[in-house]
Amino acid sequence: MGVYHEGSRAVQDRVGVRDLADHVGQSVGEGIKPAAAAFLELQPLLMLGAADPATGRVWASALAGTPGFVRATGPRQVSVTAGPHPADPLAPALTTPGTPIGTLALDPRTRRRMRLDGRLRPTPRGFAIEAERVFANCPKYLQKREAYEVVEGRRPGTPWRGTELTADQAEFIESADTFFLATVHENGADVSHRGGNPGFVQVDSPTRLSWRDYPGNSMFLTLGNLVADPRAGLLFLNWTTGAALQLAGEAHTEFTTVGTRTVRFTVTESVETPSALPLRWAEPEYSPANPASAY
Repeated sequence: MGVYHEGSRAVQDRVGVRDLADHVGQSVGEGIKPAAAAFLELQPLLMLGAADPATGRVWASALAGTPGFVRATGPRQVSVTAGPHPADPLAPALTTPGTPIGTLALDPRTRRRMRLDGRLRPTPRGFAIEAERVFANCPKYLQKREAYEVVEGRRPGTPWRGTELTADQAEFIESADTFFLATVHENGADVSHRGGNPGFVQVDSPTRLSWRDYPGNSMFLTLGNLVADPRAGLLFLNWTTGAALQLAGEAHTEFTTVGTRTVRFTVTESVETPSALPLRWAEPEYSPANPASAY
């Protein structure tokens, strides 16, 4: 799969950064370099994004495990020895051979992250991914969390499903400093990070969210995917309790005359899971790149 498709090119041309995107795109490869392999093996957390093969809805999710549960097992292959809770809406995709999947390995302790997109193959202990696109991201807008603890014997609570946000969920979203955004296109899937000071995501109604798209690496992979296919999935984590709020819906980008961009997301389905992950992280040190005001 190429680095860019027509959707990304359309956004790059609209913003006037095609040449810069071509330069940045040279860092994208299909192989997993030794430094990337070493980074993966140190991580206790992996973000995932894919479309449910039955419903077509796009979801973002997260897996946790003892460091080493994600590891490169070949120059273009990653093995994951963990699986989602059976009630996780992404579970069907992770058991379907050939599913396009996006992954993001993120280390809040060092503000490092890398993305790997490819095709999934179920295995007896989890799944493997044949890499099609591998690259690192800059630390912009990534909050630093110095350490984490593992709650032994943790079991996810019963998921609560809905079609609109509750008042508590809306308050949680508006207090968030981080979320993860899964998108898809004709030949693949991707999951990316979004961060900012609390309040950078606004709840406009029980079924609508919005956030300003901050300047990034000029690749516009996520916004490009939304041009091609508006389906999207959002994941908000409670870093101190392990709870997860997953949202499926559609998103589009509004471009203003002053050069800013706002993404608007409409909720189709929500899944809230208490204690979804066993990790409990320290309080954040906000990124110095975060704008003081999101709007």
